[in-house]
Amino acid sequence: MKVKIVFNVLILFGILFVPACAYYSLKGSLPPHLKTVAIPLFDNRTAEFGITETLTDAVIDEFIRDGSLKIADRSAADVLLLGTIVSVSDRAGAYDQQEVVQDIKVYITVRVECTDQVKRHTLWKERITQFGSYDPAEGPEGRSTAYEQAYEKISQEILNKTVSNW
Repeated sequence: MKVKIVFNVLILFGILFVPACAYYSLKGSLPPHLKTVAIPLFDNRTAEFGITETLTDAVIDEFIRDGSLKIADRSAADVLLLGTIVSVSDRAGAYDQQEVVQDIKVYITVRVECTDQVKRHTLWKERITQFGSYDPAEGPEGRSTAYEQAYEKISQEILNKTVSNW
């Protein structure tokens, strides 16, 4: 008898609450006047060559994948994202028993400002630091992979702050 009651309660819970969760999306959390975003090429205040294009492309790709805001020209966009790469640093992450570096972390710090161009005010402004890691034995290919990991994390954080910070 108790099993049947528990089963019925679970069924009722599923009927009432699960459909409500299915309709949740980040797009619904955006103010209705924000439909497009412009993401100009990030500035680079570091000595690292070629990272501005790759990071900017990663951020644009993240917004395209998400679909909450459509990419637009700067003059026509509702939201403007301005970014500056302020630092890149490599740090040893892990050592073995002989004190040989086993893991290197590449930290990338960007300063990002997100502006509502329709209502002319800053939505958010923040410094974001993320990292990727690699085995030094992998050489330059490993370091490239670490950069890609950091770009992905930065892109996701920028997207999340932009579309769900309401």
